[in-house]
Amino acid sequence: MKQIIIDTNAWMAIVEFKLDIFAALERDCDFLYQIAVLQGTIDELRKIVSEQRAKFRQAALLVLGIIEVKKVRTIPGTGKVDDLLAQHSAAGALVLTQDILLKKRLTRPYLTIRQKKMIIRIG
Repeated sequence: MKQIIIDTNAWMAIVEFKLDIFAALERDCDFLYQIAVLQGTIDELRKIVSEQRAKFRQAALLVLGIIEVKKVRTIPGTGKVDDLLAQHSAAGALVLTQDILLKKRLTRPYLTIRQKKMIIRIG
């Protein structure tokens, strides 16, 4: 079973693109997987809630609620989120991200959102 770790900007895309990320993963991934989130990503979302303007604050609150309701597995760890994602990618996890700079650091394959509605595997 593959582990899919969703990055902060991919979580925020749920609101920006009006994307049901769980349905998109189910439709576009033809393998067994488990969705996970880094503790650092949750911390970033909480920071958005406390520091950003209303539009982003509301989106982050929604995402945190979705993570809680869907009981997404949290991966503990400290350090920079991008560094942790790159380490997990090198260890075989699939990372779902929209971050162009992070994509260059990830070990292929990884996942990204295309055309605001589908998730594709790169590599």
